[in-house]
Amino acid sequence: INDNQSKGFSINGHSIFAVKKYNKIFIYLNSCPHLGVQLEMVPDQFLDSSHSLIMCAMHGALFTIENGLCISGPCLDQALLSIPFEIIDQHIFISESSLQ
Repeated sequence: INDNQSKGFSINGHSIFAVKKYNKIFIYLNSCPHLGVQLEMVPDQFLDSSHSLIMCAMHGALFTIENGLCISGPCLDQALLSIPFEIIDQHIFISESSLQ
């Protein structure tokens, strides 16, 4: 994943996505806290046009990349569910227990 980009993927039926900002990775469950819908309408496009915020394509809610907090929209002050992970030898590892 390049800086200021995002990528969606599925692990054992769970839809999640990763965002890279300032060379740091952030991973969230792909579910808007407002309606529980997936955030993107176009595959791998989770960011707003400035690539500085995560955006829900369904209703335009905006979330900070660093902590998933909704700063604009109907889910104001709610947050995306962060998924714990490890980076080992430049690969992202997510334990199955993190998705329960």
